[in-house]
Amino acid sequence: MPITKGFRALVDEAMAEVTTHSVEAVRARLSDDSVVIVDIRDVRELTGGTVTGAVHAPRCMLEFWVDPESPYHKPMWADETKEFILFCGAGWRSALAAKTLQDMGMTNVSHIDGGYAEWVKQGAPTETLEQRKGPKR
Repeated sequence: MPITKGFRALVDEAMAEVTTHSVEAVRARLSDDSVVIVDIRDVRELTGGTVTGAVHAPRCMLEFWVDPESPYHKPMWADETKEFILFCGAGWRSALAAKTLQDMGMTNVSHIDGGYAEWVKQGAPTETLEQRKGPKR
């Protein structure tokens, strides 16, 4: 069966519909309590680190964690006072995920342009899983 719409077209459509933040813009809001940075990458991708303070919500569970009718619902996602800024490795999955959450009715969701690769490239703060589990300063 031929693919009638490839991943690139899906990503382009999502990018046209979701808010995309630069690394610099998100970095400036890291201490903003109304912002939740969400790492949607697979757990295996976290071995290389993550954005400092990010919450992990794997892409495969996102819709289930967001929907209050789901047995997997996480109450954090129902907080309408928060802005959820998603990121993945390169910004493609997070664009698709942000669009899906918008399709579900969320208006407080966006993503980071270029994902974690761009975050690291620009020298924005990261932490390893070991640092995250260590004593808080």
